[in-house]
Amino acid sequence: MSSLLVVGADHLGNITDKLMNFGFKEIIHLDGRKVNMVKREIPEHIDIIFVMTDYINHNLAKVIKQKAKNQAKPIYFVKRSWSSIHQVIQRMETEKKAN
Repeated sequence: MSSLLVVGADHLGNITDKLMNFGFKEIIHLDGRKVNMVKREIPEHIDIIFVMTDYINHNLAKVIKQKAKNQAKPIYFVKRSWSSIHQVIQRMETEKKAN
């Protein structure tokens, strides 16, 4: 795991440090508050996308999901809590080992 795009939430707090401890080298955070966010593209170097479902509107979530699908990027919908994010990371690692 190297680069992660996090969409939603005003600020991540210590979640960024915890994600880096799990091996993410680059974390890009978009708060999703501005209307123009739906026009932004997902950077090509991004490996994984997390969408904070409790801090994002439905339209932006739908647009990000479609853009991730078009670029064949894995997208995960999580709450802004470390336990929710950690569960997804564990599931990703399990899937990785299975392949």
